[in-house]
Amino acid sequence: MTKKVLLVCGAGASSGFMAAAARKAVKKTGEDIEFKAKSEAELAENLNSVDLLLVAPHLKYMIEDVKDVCEAAGVKYGIIPQKVYGSLDGQGLVNVAKDFLEGDK
Repeated sequence: MTKKVLLVCGAGASSGFMAAAARKAVKKTGEDIEFKAKSEAELAENLNSVDLLLVAPHLKYMIEDVKDVCEAAGVKYGIIPQKVYGSLDGQGLVNVAKDFLEGDK
């Protein structure tokens, strides 16, 4: 079953680039993970259709706000490491997502 990962940032632009890099990495490796990106304003309306929420590192201040919402919805959550986000490391993001989805984080 395809795991769905939602990336959020301020306006959805930088997370969109990050999601594109992750989709490219997934295409190469054959992982069964789907990445999409939205702005933080669109978070609530998209949370129920994902398995994992990853927040851009520059929005780490909002992790406490999303914690309760994610736990209530049964969605895992975390912050994308700055090193992965800053370098648009698609494979790095896939690895981070796998760690969260498999419960290593």
